[in-house]
Amino acid sequence: MSSTAPTLAERLTPRERTLILLALSLGGFAIGTSEFAAMGLMLEISRGLGIGETQVGHLISAYAIGVVVGAPVLAFAGAGYVRRTLLLGLMGFYAVGNLASALAPNYTTMLLARFVAGLPHGAYFGVAMLVAAAISPPGQRGKAVSKVLLGLSIAILVGNPLTTWLGQQLSWRTAFALVSVLAIATVAMIARYLLPDPDEVRTSPMRELRAFNRTQVWMALAIGSVGFAGMFCVFTYLAPTLVQVTGVRESWMPVAVGIFGVGAIIGNVAGGWLVDKFQFRAAPIVLLWSVVVLMLFPLAANAVWSVVPVIVAVGTMGALAAVLQTRLMDVAGEAQTLAAASNHAAFNTANALGPWLGGMAIGAGFSPAVTGYVGAATAVGGLMLWGIAVLVERQGRGQVACEQQG
Repeated sequence: MSSTAPTLAERLTPRERTLILLALSLGGFAIGTSEFAAMGLMLEISRGLGIGETQVGHLISAYAIGVVVGAPVLAFAGAGYVRRTLLLGLMGFYAVGNLASALAPNYTTMLLARFVAGLPHGAYFGVAMLVAAAISPPGQRGKAVSKVLLGLSIAILVGNPLTTWLGQQLSWRTAFALVSVLAIATVAMIARYLLPDPDEVRTSPMRELRAFNRTQVWMALAIGSVGFAGMFCVFTYLAPTLVQVTGVRESWMPVAVGIFGVGAIIGNVAGGWLVDKFQFRAAPIVLLWSVVVLMLFPLAANAVWSVVPVIVAVGTMGALAAVLQTRLMDVAGEAQTLAAASNHAAFNTANALGPWLGGMAIGAGFSPAVTGYVGAATAVGGLMLWGIAVLVERQGRGQVACEQQG
């Protein structure tokens, strides 16, 4: 009598699983710290490189473009590699990109360095979440995915204020050097604690590309691109809203970012719980919550006592990330790596769409607080896309059932 060999999830002890998730989350913390570092150190970078603040904005955009380009390209190129090897390579690549940012002598090289640093961002998160799900017992995938994303949320709460302070006290280059050290520490922890998985299903780039062309994959990415835009719309223009509408000083901004980070952590935990309980039905719950919160934002922005809890609530909208990431695992088939990485390209699309729409409204003469209403409209758009995705899926199931009966 033969017995089935235990899976990697069954072989791991709770302690070993925790250490792996901690390593993956540390990588997320490094990425989140790097992504937001230039925002907090805009003036220091401007003076250090002798460039204008608009050009520092271009550095931020270069990183985002690197994420959008690198997520599908590196996931496609690495589809045939073992996930452990791919994680080590991506985080090593991230360490190099941020070291280059720390050493960049001028604007041109810094622009290139930030683009290069952004390339492994999406692919790392995609592969890390697949690994987190693979090492977790059934029914706990959502919580595992949310723990990887937790590193990103803690970066907003802790990493960004820390690097801003260090950059002000020492040099803006310290921030990117610190990220490089964190990336190397992630490589060491992954190499130490993540065991090779003999049951991992290997694929090829072309098989991933063919499997990627599925309606439900594209629908999930569309929901993220549109439904997430509202959070970025409000967050981008949070400073002018607080100064011009709420009436607080600019020195409040680090506190406001920290408050947002608290909400992001709550959202990650809630997102994991919702996924495990409701699966894809968690998406409309988060999107409806987003509509309510964003509609309240312009009203709450008139006073400090009311805007603080609403900023926390806006941060909780990040729960959608775990929901959509898990959905992609369910519908991507053999395109697991490519779909998971593309989810972060979708979020960066939302990061471009939200501020653009909010900027149009403000440019038309409206108050910065109107970004709440603009964001609510995008959340409604995401909710409509979810409804279309469910309808298409049901029609597909009905067609298959008819063919089987016929």
